[in-house]
Amino acid sequence: MIPNVTKEIIDLGDGRSISIETGKLAKQADGSVVVQMGNAMLLATVVSARTASPGIDFLPLTLDYREKFAAAGRFPGGFFKREARPSDGEVLTMRLVDRVLRPLFPKDYHAETQVMIQLMSHDEEVMPDALAGLAASAALALSDIPFATLISEVRVARLNGQFIINPSKAQLAESDIDMMIGASMDSIAMVEGEMKEISEAEMIEAIKFAHEAIKVQIAAQERLQAAVGKKEVRTYEQERSDDAVLAKVKELAYDKYFAIASEGSAKHERSEKFAGVKEEVKASFTDEELLENGDLISKYLNKVNKEAVRNVILDNGTRLDGRKTNEIRPIWCEVDYLPSTHGSALFTRGETQALATVTLGTSREANIIDRPTDQGEERFYLHYNFPPFSTGEAKPLRGTSRREVGHGNLAQRALKNMLPAEVPYTVRVVSEVLESNGSSSMATVCAGTLALMDAGIQMIRPVSGIAMGLISDDATGRWAVLSDILGDEDHLGDMDFKVTGTSEGITACQMDIKISGLKYEIMEQALNQAREGRLHILGKLTEVIDTPREDVKRHAPKIIKVTIPGAFIGALIGPGGKVIQELQKASGTTIVINEVDEQGEVEILGTSPEGIQMVLNKIDSIIFKPQVGETYSVKVIKMLDFGAVVEYLDAPGNEVLLHVSELDWARTENVSDVVNMGDVFDVKYIGIDPKTRKEKVSRKALMPRPPRDENYVPRERDDRPRDNDRGGYRDNRNGGGGRDNRGRDDRNSRDRGPREERRDDAPREPREPRNEDNGGEPQES
Repeated sequence: MIPNVTKEIIDLGDGRSISIETGKLAKQADGSVVVQMGNAMLLATVVSARTASPGIDFLPLTLDYREKFAAAGRFPGGFFKREARPSDGEVLTMRLVDRVLRPLFPKDYHAETQVMIQLMSHDEEVMPDALAGLAASAALALSDIPFATLISEVRVARLNGQFIINPSKAQLAESDIDMMIGASMDSIAMVEGEMKEISEAEMIEAIKFAHEAIKVQIAAQERLQAAVGKKEVRTYEQERSDDAVLAKVKELAYDKYFAIASEGSAKHERSEKFAGVKEEVKASFTDEELLENGDLISKYLNKVNKEAVRNVILDNGTRLDGRKTNEIRPIWCEVDYLPSTHGSALFTRGETQALATVTLGTSREANIIDRPTDQGEERFYLHYNFPPFSTGEAKPLRGTSRREVGHGNLAQRALKNMLPAEVPYTVRVVSEVLESNGSSSMATVCAGTLALMDAGIQMIRPVSGIAMGLISDDATGRWAVLSDILGDEDHLGDMDFKVTGTSEGITACQMDIKISGLKYEIMEQALNQAREGRLHILGKLTEVIDTPREDVKRHAPKIIKVTIPGAFIGALIGPGGKVIQELQKASGTTIVINEVDEQGEVEILGTSPEGIQMVLNKIDSIIFKPQVGETYSVKVIKMLDFGAVVEYLDAPGNEVLLHVSELDWARTENVSDVVNMGDVFDVKYIGIDPKTRKEKVSRKALMPRPPRDENYVPRERDDRPRDNDRGGYRDNRNGGGGRDNRGRDDRNSRDRGPREERRDDAPREPREPRNEDNGGEPQES
């Protein structure tokens, strides 16, 4: 049977478009769509159980996003050629969609629900995470699952002053804004991104631009929903309620909760008092009432507690710990806390504390990214750990949580643009959250800044961060923006808005809105109030360390980068890596060689200046190339019968033969008469000997040439003409004049003629004539 496919097109207005279709794939899911932009295709499905599991009082929602390697025509890396646990990039995309969708399900809907999104086809010009929210919402739109409103998400960038929706990776690399915005038709729900020190007004402008594009995408979902036929929302078992129990709980607990919230107490003290009220209220009910309505009583106690705390803030303008709405908790900081790390800092704000460390390494320690949609490496990365003891709890450790991945990524994005491009190291920051009562991710940003400056990383400007909250009352129209929120204020409030930046502007943000219809007026006040708090915190950081250390610490590794011609890479590595391994062992350094544009980029990392210099000397030696006519200092390292082997002092390990004939102008019988082992002197580089094809140097070329012996008589010049058969001196090889046909003259009969006088007038020793045949014995005269 041919499937009935329904499709809607979203025009992005610049020649690009997004299509949403349904009816062809995954028809047994409660809702399924394929979203396509260019060659990128995502399949989104949603399935929800018909009944809730007994005893579940929350929404067990699973939001899953996966990228298939086949989508990019690639094999999974590693030994097992199968996709396994999700990458950090996939986890971050899951969080982007989850944070928008989760608040939109009914609060009393507790059925197991799964939203699954997978990348089936990849396009290098399309970033699929910007389409995931649209795909998830469209799948829900076609289902009968209860859902408050349609949403969508877009990425907004700014290139050359112009905003772009869903830019390509190349465009994003040149942009000064990278923000993901999730929203419904009438309200912003989620904002996350990084910026290059933009203003609060510019951020609001980018959000508004993105919201307009989201409205167009939601309208397309509504058209698709209408074309397919909107399904009737399924019925589900409603949560039990009892107005009489609620009234009794409120009567017994509200005033007590209000009084405790007004005291301005610490977290554990306040928690104990709230727990005491809970026990008192429960004690006022009979055992039969507790058996019948115990779950309702607990739920209503939480509801009344939330109402009392919110009213304290709105009525009195004070908060759970006694602060005003714009007041920051006390801060103290310390750098260089850990003696053996390359950099460390402790940041404490109220009851939140983070210990950050910095480790410096070579490019070999870069974080390798291998995803179907992204390959490369990170030379700066940050890891965030949130152990259970930080909140005074004992919980099982089950690996890195999605929350830890998300908070670490936010802090990394906040800091990374403040590291100059010329930092030679791979830099890893690790934040250990030791105490938590609100905004540990922002404490991580502050601790990370201090640790980087302590490590000697020349940051462009220090970065601080703050978390903002919101308490609002639709009935009365009252609202209050809270600076530096507590954990309870995050839990009971309507907004969690984290903002990081420098003295010049915003570097990153993350905002989650729990209510609909958030006014831009409130968002603007939150941003302006956040700027005041951010600058206050920044002042506390710079009181401890205002500029980065001039250099890395004594025990931290120093890194030197040199570039060598590509032809010498093999010589530096050696056969089987022998040269570089022995050099690393002898120098106590780490050496990394990367080939870039036919050049070798050599990184030398070590704590010993002598060891680093040893490597530099070896590199100089390997790439040393003497120039013809230049003078070099050499040292004799080996004596031979026919000369001396000398080593260039400027390039240890480079040897050349100084032939006996080049030692001195006078005839040298023994090499040791002129030079000896260990002698140092200068030589001139002659070049390549055309006969031996070996390098040639000369000592005598730098010495004055002695005058000729006064008894020297030059050979008389014979100007007699020579004919073609060389008559008068030598006959041709075909006969005549004393030379036989083999070309040898008759030494016993030919008149040799007069000889020139010898310079020393000494009679010449008679030569024993030999037989004409090769190797013959001497013949008689």
